Amino acid sequence: MKSPRAEDSGTGQASPPLRSPIRHAALKGAAWLAALVFVGLSGALGYLSFERRAVDNLQADVRHRLELFSSAVEGMIQRLEDVPATVQLSEEIQRLFHAPHRAAVRERADRYLQRLNAFMGGIAIYVLDERGAIVASSARTRMDTLPEEDFSFRPYFQEALSGRVGRHFAISLVGNRPAYFVSHPIRDGAKVVGVAVIMINLDPINQIWDMLGAPALLADTNGVVILSSDPAWTYTTLQEMPIERRVDLQLSRMYNRMPLQRFPLPVQLKVNPETLSIHGSLAQANRYFGFQEVAQIVSGRSINGMDWRVMLFTDVAGAREEAVLAGAVSATGAAFLILVVLFMAQRRRIHRHRRESERLLEQANLSLEHKVGQRTAALTLANAQLVKEVAERKQTEATLRATQGELVHAGKMAVLGRMAAGITHELTQPLGGVRTFAGNAMEFAKRQDLESVQQNLEIIARLTERMGTIIHPLRSFARRTEPSLSTIDVGQSIANALFLYQTQLAHLGVAVDNRTAGEHLPAWCDAHRLEQVLVNLVGNAIDAMADAPLRQLTLVAERAPSAHEATAADGRAYCLRLDVEDTGCGLPPDFASHLFEPFYTTKQKGLGLGLTISRDIVQDFGGALRAWNRDGPGACFSIYLPCAPQRGEPHDG
Repeated sequence: MKSPRAEDSGTGQASPPLRSPIRHAALKGAAWLAALVFVGLSGALGYLSFERRAVDNLQADVRHRLELFSSAVEGMIQRLEDVPATVQLSEEIQRLFHAPHRAAVRERADRYLQRLNAFMGGIAIYVLDERGAIVASSARTRMDTLPEEDFSFRPYFQEALSGRVGRHFAISLVGNRPAYFVSHPIRDGAKVVGVAVIMINLDPINQIWDMLGAPALLADTNGVVILSSDPAWTYTTLQEMPIERRVDLQLSRMYNRMPLQRFPLPVQLKVNPETLSIHGSLAQANRYFGFQEVAQIVSGRSINGMDWRVMLFTDVAGAREEAVLAGAVSATGAAFLILVVLFMAQRRRIHRHRRESERLLEQANLSLEHKVGQRTAALTLANAQLVKEVAERKQTEATLRATQGELVHAGKMAVLGRMAAGITHELTQPLGGVRTFAGNAMEFAKRQDLESVQQNLEIIARLTERMGTIIHPLRSFARRTEPSLSTIDVGQSIANALFLYQTQLAHLGVAVDNRTAGEHLPAWCDAHRLEQVLVNLVGNAIDAMADAPLRQLTLVAERAPSAHEATAADGRAYCLRLDVEDTGCGLPPDFASHLFEPFYTTKQKGLGLGLTISRDIVQDFGGALRAWNRDGPGACFSIYLPCAPQRGEPHDG
């Protein structure tokens, strides 16, 4: 009996299919792991190299700014350092030491120091005798700035008294303000008889911290911060100070008994003894990993000719962020390289399938061309039918417009027929007058009474002109015209329509309230067709008021606030709304859905085409016709008329 191992190896075909997927998955996982390691190493190397380069560039920039700042401070101080050496050259000061108790000599020495200090711009210039007492001062009174006491404890006095130039920082005893004191011995031959001191103002230094662009400070040789861009750092010690040194500073009153606290930041400084440059760092805990990392770089240098050191605290967060970006770019580049390799491999794989896809695509293309040919033939046939239908519709529209014109003219003739009796009555009276005054003129002519003949002829002329005013609106109303849009006076069209019905209105006792009389109402429409609409609406109003107890016809015009801003009920813009109101029987309850339908009428006689034609005429203008029942008896028909189009705007007609 064979073992399972022997059976598996004996078949020769079962093992490879079992091992191949596992091996493929392992190789694929190893490849991805190698790719991730490669990307991570690329990002780390990019970060470290760029961080070092960014920090070096930052330190070079810091050194340049420190040099500029040190030069500015040196210029401020050194400009006044030589002033004490010139004091002993003054005759007033020489006389002062020969006659120190004479008030006039001391007063002239004070005035000299005042002029010198005003010219040089120091805080004060004063002269001490060999015991350290003030004998002359630039202050207006010696007790104003400098008290008259023993200054022999000051280091700058002791150095000058020993024949050297004294340079020292100290806080003034009066005013408690920081200053830089420069002293120079005053000699009488080889003997030092006094000391000249200038008190230099340090406030201008506080005005140039911005040129460093970062927090900075000035420290003296004792490691005490004497000036700083951050006031909280002033008069703090950068390092632990022995008790003996603190006692010496209190005895010399260098800081005027100011309490010296420890510097608030854990700074670690290293001084290069050759270049006297200062290097250090501020460390803080990493908020993600917990270890200490450098947060700021401390750079500094000594100021030439002084016992001061300037230090600048530069944040490295910006450089570290740029390094992170550089590391990300490096990692992205490595990932891109891997993607390019994968792309090339995928491209070869795609190329193997392209030929098969092209063959299948050719077959699909042939089938598609066959279907497109069939669809194209069907679309061509449908397009021909559509062109035929459009031509038929245009022909139908032209026929409808011609029919509408005929109906409009027929309506005019019908109105003229109804008004014939009234118009005949209007013409009968002036014709009778013409006949009477013509006979009178002939009789006066026989009598040679030419003045009476002229008067009768003038009366005949006026009667003839009156008949012309009656006939002219009828001729213009009855004329067959093609529609022509233009800017017209709607008030004149209203007057013409009312004139045609004046006899019928007077016969029925209808009171007319024409509120448009005397107004200029411009609108964009056709005057003759608008008169047809008004005649139709006024005629309908007269018919509606035939049996009404109160018969009143009201015509009101309302202008829109501004052109193209008001809209009718259907959303069309208009500039004029004309209302025709009556006090008749009103509209039936179901008028909204049938009022403007052809052949719909509430009259016993009529075809029901008047309102339909009127609506179509107004719509041709670009307007609208609406109707509703009033709150009281009667109905109201509103005509919305458009304004004249602006220059460059398209318009119908």
